[in-house]
Amino acid sequence: MSEPYVKKLSTILLDSVTDKDPLVQEQVCSALCALGESQPEETLSACEEHLRQHEKLAHPYRTMVLRAMETIVSNHISELGKDVTRAIILLASSEMTKVKDLVSDWQQAASSVLVAVGKRFVGMVMEEMLGKFQPGVLPHCFVVQTLANLSVFNVFGMVPFLTSVLSTMLPMLGMAKHDSMRVVFCCALQRFSESTLEYLANLDQAPDPTVRKDTFASDISSAYDTLFHHWLQSREAKLRLAVVEALGPMSHLLPSEKLEEQLPKLLPGVLALYKKHAETSHVSKSLGQILEAAVSVGSRTLEVQLDSLLAALHAQICVPVETSSPLVTSNQKEVLRCFTVLACCSPERLLAFLLPKLDTSNERTRVGTLQVLRHIINSAAAQMEAKKPFILSSMRLPLLDPNSKVKRAVVQVISAMAHHGYLEQPGGEAMLEYIVQQCALPPEAQHQKPSGEEEPPADSVRDISVSTLYLVSTTVDRMSDVLWPHLLQFLTPVRFTGALTPLCRSLVHLAQKRQEAAAEAPLIQYDGNVTLPSPYAIATRLLTVSSSPYLGGGRGAASLCLLNVLHRDIHPSLGQRWATTIALLLEHLEEHTAKTLSQKEWEEKLLVFLRDSLAVVSDNTWICQLSLEMCKQLPCYNGTPQEKNFLYKCVGTTLGAASSKDVVRKLLQELLETARYQEEAEREGLACCFGICAISHLDDTLAQLEDFVRSDVFRKSIGIFNLFKDRSDNDVDRVKGTLILCYGHVAAQAPRELVLARAESDILRNMFQCFSTKVLGIKVETKDPGLQLCLVQSVCMVCQAICSSAQAGSFHFTRKAELVAQMMDFIKAEPPDSLRTPIRKKAMLACTHLVSLEPELEEQVQSDIIHSCLHSIMAVPPEPEGEGGPQEFLYLDTMHALEDLLRSILRRNMTPQGLQLMVEHLSPWIKSPRGYERVRALGLSACLLQFFLEHLHVSALVPFHNLGLLVGLFSPRCADLWPATRQEAVSCVYSLLYLQLGYEGFSRDYRDDVAERLLPLKDGLVHPDPAILFHACHSIAQIIAKRLPPDQLINLLLTLFESLGDPDKNCSRAATVMINCLLKERGSMLLEKVPEIMSVLRSRLQETREEHVLQSAQHSVYVLASQHCVAVVTSLLGSPLPFDSHTCSLWRALAVEPGLSAQVLGLLLEKMSRDVPFKESRAFLLSSAPDRVATLLPLALFAGLLLRVSCTVGVQLPRNLQAKERRASSSALASRTLDPCSTAVDALRAVLLRGGSEDVVQRVELEGGWELLSTSAGHEDGVARLASAMAKFAGPRLPLVMKALLGAQSSVYEAQRVTSTAFLAELLTSNVVNDLMLLESLLDNLAARQKDPCASVRRLVLRGLANLASGSPDKVRAHGPQLLTAMISGLDDGDGPHSLVALEAMAGLAKLLGLVEPEDLRAVLLHTAIRIRPFFDSEKMEFRSVSIRLFGHLNKACHGACEDVFLEQVVGGLVPLLLHLRDPQASVAAACRFALRMCGPNLECEELADVFQKHLQDGRGLHFGEFLNAACKHLMCYFPDLLGRLVSTSLFYFKSSWEDVRAAAPMLTGFLVLHVEPQQQSQVDLEQLTAALQLLLKDPAPKVRVKAAETLGRLVKFA
Repeated sequence: MSEPYVKKLSTILLDSVTDKDPLVQEQVCSALCALGESQPEETLSACEEHLRQHEKLAHPYRTMVLRAMETIVSNHISELGKDVTRAIILLASSEMTKVKDLVSDWQQAASSVLVAVGKRFVGMVMEEMLGKFQPGVLPHCFVVQTLANLSVFNVFGMVPFLTSVLSTMLPMLGMAKHDSMRVVFCCALQRFSESTLEYLANLDQAPDPTVRKDTFASDISSAYDTLFHHWLQSREAKLRLAVVEALGPMSHLLPSEKLEEQLPKLLPGVLALYKKHAETSHVSKSLGQILEAAVSVGSRTLEVQLDSLLAALHAQICVPVETSSPLVTSNQKEVLRCFTVLACCSPERLLAFLLPKLDTSNERTRVGTLQVLRHIINSAAAQMEAKKPFILSSMRLPLLDPNSKVKRAVVQVISAMAHHGYLEQPGGEAMLEYIVQQCALPPEAQHQKPSGEEEPPADSVRDISVSTLYLVSTTVDRMSDVLWPHLLQFLTPVRFTGALTPLCRSLVHLAQKRQEAAAEAPLIQYDGNVTLPSPYAIATRLLTVSSSPYLGGGRGAASLCLLNVLHRDIHPSLGQRWATTIALLLEHLEEHTAKTLSQKEWEEKLLVFLRDSLAVVSDNTWICQLSLEMCKQLPCYNGTPQEKNFLYKCVGTTLGAASSKDVVRKLLQELLETARYQEEAEREGLACCFGICAISHLDDTLAQLEDFVRSDVFRKSIGIFNLFKDRSDNDVDRVKGTLILCYGHVAAQAPRELVLARAESDILRNMFQCFSTKVLGIKVETKDPGLQLCLVQSVCMVCQAICSSAQAGSFHFTRKAELVAQMMDFIKAEPPDSLRTPIRKKAMLACTHLVSLEPELEEQVQSDIIHSCLHSIMAVPPEPEGEGGPQEFLYLDTMHALEDLLRSILRRNMTPQGLQLMVEHLSPWIKSPRGYERVRALGLSACLLQFFLEHLHVSALVPFHNLGLLVGLFSPRCADLWPATRQEAVSCVYSLLYLQLGYEGFSRDYRDDVAERLLPLKDGLVHPDPAILFHACHSIAQIIAKRLPPDQLINLLLTLFESLGDPDKNCSRAATVMINCLLKERGSMLLEKVPEIMSVLRSRLQETREEHVLQSAQHSVYVLASQHCVAVVTSLLGSPLPFDSHTCSLWRALAVEPGLSAQVLGLLLEKMSRDVPFKESRAFLLSSAPDRVATLLPLALFAGLLLRVSCTVGVQLPRNLQAKERRASSSALASRTLDPCSTAVDALRAVLLRGGSEDVVQRVELEGGWELLSTSAGHEDGVARLASAMAKFAGPRLPLVMKALLGAQSSVYEAQRVTSTAFLAELLTSNVVNDLMLLESLLDNLAARQKDPCASVRRLVLRGLANLASGSPDKVRAHGPQLLTAMISGLDDGDGPHSLVALEAMAGLAKLLGLVEPEDLRAVLLHTAIRIRPFFDSEKMEFRSVSIRLFGHLNKACHGACEDVFLEQVVGGLVPLLLHLRDPQASVAAACRFALRMCGPNLECEELADVFQKHLQDGRGLHFGEFLNAACKHLMCYFPDLLGRLVSTSLFYFKSSWEDVRAAAPMLTGFLVLHVEPQQQSQVDLEQLTAALQLLLKDPAPKVRVKAAETLGRLVKFA
């Protein structure tokens, strides 16, 4: 059966190859190939027969069939018999030559079939081809092409035929008149020549080893004559290229004499094509082959052509390479190959041509020449060996070229030279220096885009140079002696700084190799080598550049590594110590990045390393030599201030370790005389140097400074005649400033016990001597801000040094007042509206230290200091948002200095009075209208209060008498407009409360639970919502009220009353909140203060018109009256008559609360009983309305209106009213339209509102229920939402409502029965009916309506019964049989195939299944499954979705107890569920996912269940093909007996109305067939299945046809 069946399948597929859709065509071909994989001969025979029988089949379709045949033949050539092969050959030959016109795709496909067959049956193919390749007759072009391709794919089989082929073909060359035919002949000759050359190159494997090159010589020679002498002159570019491509391999087969004879013509002819063609890679390739052939025969005429060859090839190599053009790149590779051939045969001539080209200034010429030079250095190393000196000398001018492309090419040439021993020759040093120079290119250039010409960015040159240097150092062994120690001399010159990182890495590698070879020998030999840097120079250089460790790609780590390797050459004693210390430094660098590394900390580590190294060496001569070298290298770092600054510190450290005082004095003198005072970093570095040196040589340092001041150099600089005219006044000030800084750093660094004695007599005296100059006997102070800053900074350092001395307490500073005054002058001179210099900061720091020294400053002086400093910084406007930068850091530092100063002053007077003094100075800023000033003032206040609290020492229990005033000042700021101010205010209150606890005697570490509640509130104050802020203020006031002493309460209240007029409305409102809270919490103890409080309130109301102040005052009066009613009333009665509006407002506050009103009225009545009756009192009494008590809802009216609504849905107005309505609407006078139903709904709403059920009305309104009630479509939903709201908010009233509605169940009006049933059904969703003991009666009533003639009533009954699952799930089990019977009855409702009753029954069953008894469920399980199965394929989406989901619930309920009869239903439902996963409705597909997941466990196949669980999770994308494949695999593995049943079920869906399902059905069948064993074939009716699939191939949907074709290809399994 197999052969006829495969033929039938093939025929069906072949008939469908004419499908209009490309995807279907492609799938048909794939299916044919699938058939061919199983039965190649039968499939090929069917294809061959089909093409023979359908001669009129269009060539595009024939092409597809032929391509399928080629695939089958290629994959199964070894399985084909000769008969089939012969038929295929005849067919393909016929197809290929059927028409003479060129139909490329069709004829190419046929040719490919022949070539595929010829890989094994070359003789049969050649027999057929030679039959169509007759002498004297021009063949079909594809016959020639087939022969050509066959020679490539089957070299050993085809070459023996070539002699006869060539002998037949050569006469045809003259017959070919069309260029297209000539191109084919050229391609054939090219392929024949290539295959012949391959055959000859592999004679040891060839079937006929006797074949020789001269066998083909005469034929190829004849062909050459035609191609070169006739066809190459064609105007057709395509033909010329084909000719030249053929001439390349043909030249190897020409006789030697013929080649020698033709070269003078051949080479110029080929070279001429360069000018005629843009794409020249084929020309270059052919030229290379010709040159190789000429060299192989030892041609002598090549020398004559050499000049023209070199010129033409050089022009080609100089063409700029486009990275996006593979043809140009390919051409350059072929040209370089030509140069290699020429270099091997004529190296002298080649170099004589190339080397002069290097002297040209043209970029392309030079770059191209360098490329050739690099190539021949690598590819013709033996020939270039003797030419090395000439090549090196020719590089002189390219080394000077600044062009980046040239540089890159030069570096590549030098790299090639290094590998071939060029750099060992004289002149190699220049090459090395060039590489290092390129490594030193600035890395910033790598981000600059090239402009103008397409020049590569500089970083490409630098990067390639760095990698070249490292590779040459590490991989070329012969370079070790060349590079070491030569590379060392590049370490110290400044111009090579950028190359330090790669230099150091290479040197480390080279040094380590030398250490391995000779461990004890010194690495650096200085014998006669004067160009190498000294050990001192190397150490100084590497240490200095390490101060910027991440520059230059990590020069710090590289320098330290090299320093470590060279330890023995630096000094023999350093090895062991450096092994440890340098490792720690490197570890520190690894732990950080350029952003995280602290420069100050890193420099300190390096100085400690230097100091430690000097101590280890302990050799004065060596140390002095090192210090001399450091001083010598200082000018080298003029362009890098940071490194020069660090080197100055190294100089100071080294001098400090020197024991020779003369050397120290001499070098210090040189430093002072040679310093570049105009550079700020250098001035700072010089001062640091003197400071560090003073640690060990204080006297010598001070003496040298004083000597310099007295020296002629300095005097001439500052004299009145100013003999040095090239120095400006600024230069003089900078010299002075530097000296002042030097004195400051000396004081800061020198030993404290020595500084104290010299501070005033030497240091300060000389500092001020430099600062002020006597001109004609008059003392003149400079106005230069730089000099002022130096003085302030140095004074600060001197004062800090004095304060940190152990004897500071006994030190009497006689110049203290003078210094303070000087600092204040500097601060006052600064502009108050800007902050540009650190003078203020430094001056404040100096004052901070001065304040702590004796003698103590006068109170007025302290007050002036505070006032001046606050005014100098508080009013400075902040920088715009996002533009902080250095100015922001300067401001923060200055604020910290101000904090330190204020703390220092406060420390001298740690009393409440001292604290009060500080707050008085800050108070104007705390109340400032400018937010940034308030933030700063509150921040300072919080800082000072925290400081006061931390340093509080209470020796006796004393009162904190100003607590109330301070709390009253800060607490309203908790609601400030600025979040930062609010948080700082809370911090102030927090500190004040703890200060009070401290004064009460609590210990400093005591934590009060009440006060600690402030901290969480502080975090919440970031929120801008006013309600949150004022709530927080209320909480803060509660905390204050609990901890404030009684005697401070009135002070706090009076201060808060003042805050009512605060210009910040938030703070004013916060004050009102706090006042009322305090009065409520602590008002009971204010009886005596009531008149004062009332007076203040009246005065505040007169001062402000703010509404919130009035409301607050009223509330305050109300709170006070609640506690002291008599006093408040008495105070109000004492107000002057007539009462003004403010007094009246306060009176109204007493009428807020009925109880208080009665008490007030009683007091007034008591007073009035002794006076004339007061008329207004009665009117006032009458005005107080009694509380309203809500009446019960008129329940009968509710039910009646609800039923009236049901009867008016969709009802029209009477005709007379309709006419009136139209007239009213046309006149636009009607305020509302008349509608019976809307009127009834409005009446129902009104009844609910008047009955006190506002919540019910609002809930229904929120859910849109009132609108739904008025519409026919939404009436049921509206009733349900009303019932739900009643159950939630009016439960106790439901019994009477139910009683009224139950009577309507037997109404003659269907609408009333529907409405009442809908209402009652919805009540069952709530447990309230169970709570009210109404459940049983309600269920009975609903059950009685199951036979109602109205389908809507029956449907709503089922809905109500199912609602029991959500309202009272615990009752479902008891009523299970009754509920299930009702639902099953609903399933059988005879209301048509799309019965809504059945739909409701299925939905209800899905709710109930999980709650009923298993025994009850088991009785109806099978019936339910059978009954719902037809709905799976319903045209209505709702029915499909609900029935499938119910099927899933049935499976879920059966887990672990699935009976065989139900299992049959599960198996029967598999195919619909799998296919409806492709349902067009998403809800149906989701239901199928759920159902299949539930079916899995019942099938008792874990693998299948796992597949369902893995792929079908809700919300996860489904790859349907992958899932179906996996599911079918397991189905057929575990249930192979189901194949027939599953396939027959899927056949039903071949006719589905949904194309996605229709496409999925054959797909399912195909996967089942794919995974089943062939022996199960008997289960399937192949005829029926094949016919059905054949029918699907005509389906209008392309996707269906694609799947049908795919499945047909798989049916070969049953063949």
